[in-house]
Amino acid sequence: MITWMQKHKKWLVVTIWISTIAFVGAGFVGWGSYEYGKQGGVVAVVGDREVSVEEYQQEYSNLYDQYSRIFGESFNKEMADQLNLKDVAYKQVLQKNLILSYADSLGLDVTNEDVAKELVKYQAFLKNGKFDKPTYVKVLAQNRTKPVIFEESLKRGILLQKIQSLFVVNPNKVEIENLNKLLFVEDDINIKVLKASDIVVNPSEDEVKAYWEKNKLSYMSEVQYEVKTSKIAVVASNASDEDIKSHYTKFKTDYKKENGKIKSLEEAKSDILKDLDRKYSKKEALKKYIQVKKGKATLEDSASYAQNSLPFDSENNMKIVSAKVGTLIKPFLHDNTYVITQLVKKIDSKPLSFEAAKARVSAVYDGVAKNEKLNELAKKEVSTFKGTNIKKVTRESVDKITALNPQEAAKFLNELFSATNKEGLVNLDNKIVLFRVNASELGEYSESRNETVKSTLTQLQDQELMANLIKRLENTYEIQSSIDTKE
Repeated sequence: MITWMQKHKKWLVVTIWISTIAFVGAGFVGWGSYEYGKQGGVVAVVGDREVSVEEYQQEYSNLYDQYSRIFGESFNKEMADQLNLKDVAYKQVLQKNLILSYADSLGLDVTNEDVAKELVKYQAFLKNGKFDKPTYVKVLAQNRTKPVIFEESLKRGILLQKIQSLFVVNPNKVEIENLNKLLFVEDDINIKVLKASDIVVNPSEDEVKAYWEKNKLSYMSEVQYEVKTSKIAVVASNASDEDIKSHYTKFKTDYKKENGKIKSLEEAKSDILKDLDRKYSKKEALKKYIQVKKGKATLEDSASYAQNSLPFDSENNMKIVSAKVGTLIKPFLHDNTYVITQLVKKIDSKPLSFEAAKARVSAVYDGVAKNEKLNELAKKEVSTFKGTNIKKVTRESVDKITALNPQEAAKFLNELFSATNKEGLVNLDNKIVLFRVNASELGEYSESRNETVKSTLTQLQDQELMANLIKRLENTYEIQSSIDTKE
């Protein structure tokens, strides 16, 4: 996937850049983060605008989030580094500030009313359907930002939208009709599907080990938690009838039937006894907790767990995971027993040895080796294969590509009609489709496709206009940069 992303990086950046203008500020903290210096610093000056560290970090975070949404869980920080995403984010933040400087020169401004209209669009800031300032401040604090910083981000986004609106174009009828025919061109093609599952490989241990050496950070041990515990079983409290009656009077609304009606004292008695037993036992557990805290008692049991094997429920496991070393955690109920825990030691994740990782690495490398052979075979056959002939193929001819499932067929057709060569190959995870275009003819005009075509044409024209604007602005405004980027 990383190869495909690198090949199409320019297209992705343009698409994401436009998207970010439209949705800037839609999220607070993205999937990724990039640390650069201290908060409050400046990484560049564009015209009269200073680009802050926070603005740069937010751009990286937003961009990382956009890529994550496109590629899902397979996208990670390692891929972001291979794509030089921090450099892409930096170039984008400079481009945006070029446009913002242009907006300044036009006298465009963002009013408090503009900001207010944006704020009420966020459900997280609303209470009973209305904007609530305490909620707003609280949510921002939870996301490690302040109103002044968030609102500055909103202002930049609003100003970018105002500039973009100046360049909105409406394609004419002739342009739409011509593109309608062009987008739905009909091809006579030959295809051949090569599958990794048909490839046989027998990698040696040396090959597997060499792959492990290059990818050690992908095979890490789990974080280990050394924990001490003490268990206090729930025992009978020997509650009197008076104790039961008193508890029922105070908490009878806690004891309901399936139909929602409150149980009578007799009907609730067994449940009340269980609660009184737990209440009594919890007091005993708290006594032990205080003694341990004062150093007058110790916890009896010790054990070491990986995070996913901690034996308690998720809430109490998280108490251990998030605790500082040495923290004594108050007793909680688990399997009818009160448990006092203390995090003694946290052993960080580290690369596994080859022997420990061998089984996992072997399984992965088997797939890697098959894909390498598959690519070699595809390159060898692409100019000579015969394959299957399919006539009158359009972008919508998913049902004609019977050798692929519908999702694969749709992706193949999109790649086919984006290709500039008459023959080539399309990667589909563990398959490669060889194709050859024998003949092409323009599709028939269909009015029903006009809206789709218009949207596509508008986006293309908009991207071209904004790209040309940025080129002109780069020659108009001085950029003082403190970061060197790669091409």
